[in-house]
Amino acid sequence: MAVIIVPTTVAACQPFIVSVTGAPGTATQAVFTYDGAPTQTLPVVAGVAGPATFTAVGSGAQTVSVVYLDATSAVVGAENGTVTVTPAPPGTLTTTLTTPLGGLTTAATLITCSGGLLSINGTLTYTLPGGVTVTATVINGVVVPTSLGVALTAGQTVGVSFTAAAGSCPACTLAPITVVVPPVLTCSVVVQPVVGPVVVGQPTSVSAVVTCNGLPVSGASVTFTGGAVPVTVTTNVVGIATGSLTFNTAGPATVTATVTAPAGAECECTGVVSPPLTITVGAQTSCLVTIQPVVGPVVVGQPTSVSAVVTCNGLPVAGASVTFTGGAAPVTVTTNAAGIATGSLTFNTAGPATVTATVTAPAGTACACTGVVSAPIIITVSGQTGPTLQASPACWRINLPFPVPHLFTATLKATLTPAQAGVTVTFFVSGLPVGTAVTNASGVATLNAGLSLLQISAGNYTAVATVGGATIQATGTLAPCFPPV
Repeated sequence: MAVIIVPTTVAACQPFIVSVTGAPGTATQAVFTYDGAPTQTLPVVAGVAGPATFTAVGSGAQTVSVVYLDATSAVVGAENGTVTVTPAPPGTLTTTLTTPLGGLTTAATLITCSGGLLSINGTLTYTLPGGVTVTATVINGVVVPTSLGVALTAGQTVGVSFTAAAGSCPACTLAPITVVVPPVLTCSVVVQPVVGPVVVGQPTSVSAVVTCNGLPVSGASVTFTGGAVPVTVTTNVVGIATGSLTFNTAGPATVTATVTAPAGAECECTGVVSPPLTITVGAQTSCLVTIQPVVGPVVVGQPTSVSAVVTCNGLPVAGASVTFTGGAAPVTVTTNAAGIATGSLTFNTAGPATVTATVTAPAGTACACTGVVSAPIIITVSGQTGPTLQASPACWRINLPFPVPHLFTATLKATLTPAQAGVTVTFFVSGLPVGTAVTNASGVATLNAGLSLLQISAGNYTAVATVGGATIQATGTLAPCFPPV
């Protein structure tokens, strides 16, 4: 018996797969267990089971357990495997405490993470002198300024710590900090981190927050410098000024914001300059189109689902035209909001076949994409034999009422021909398993699946089954229901 883990070393929050070989001869099922993740029960065929997909958590050596069951669900064997998890990189908490005259102290915390802020969700806890705590919700790495309910004085300290939401996997570790209450300040302007890549010749959105004793300053004039030419904009009602800079040279660039408060403002802010923000300006690049591995067998004369991901500077390109070649006839499809294009090729000849994808991006895309060709993938086309699997069209709807484990649900259905009861069918969306179902006497397997926001954008799902030692699959469409609730 052997537990196979790929990759054996994986970064925290990233997926890895587990499969087994050489299972006991009487085993019909393998139960995979990892950390606190839901167990996954997969069939054992010819001594092989899997793969099961998990998301890495924690750090260091982690144990994956496999228990083998026979047809009566009795345990007939067990073994373990080890995956080494690389911890998420450190991020930072930066908290500013302000106390307006006659008012309460407000805490404003900025979270930075090299792995991105979208995974930083949970609770920020402020521990005040005397042990009283105040909490604030963190959504996608952003927390709004929070009143601490007391007027702290200069020299007092406040502890700041982050607790991740249950089930979330932050891309950075955030160590607790202690902040000293400063003297009452006059005016503050902070340039916000730039979201997404910065490319030569492409306008880049920059924003800054202006506060006066912890309160937003509206109507203030803010001048951003560091680009080809300065730009001056005015803060809105929440003290945020947003403008656009263009950089003509690749490499590091320093952005600063200088503020002038409007007449009658509580504080004198004229000439106050923000701390500098250093960004890296990249050269304009071409699109990248990558064909995804084909799931399951490819059979002569049967439509085979193929998909490719189109990105520009690491961001998905929506609305791009992608042409797949290598089958009996080319097929052209359009990428969705996640930059994924999915089409169907049919192969008329058994043997190796080479599939490529050529992309043309829509007008206004920051990258040069017209005629960019993917690296080829080679697939093996087998003769048309044995049973077939057909996936029915499915639609997703919003899962009400909130809160619920899954934001969206869909009923996925696959039909085995000729009909055979008791066959386990595994359903995949966006390449990840969402559950299994067993065929009934009519050969139909039905699964009520919970889906995420990313999965409903896939546009299709895949059903995979093993019959007589052979793996078969089918792809069905996945669209919004009308109405979607």
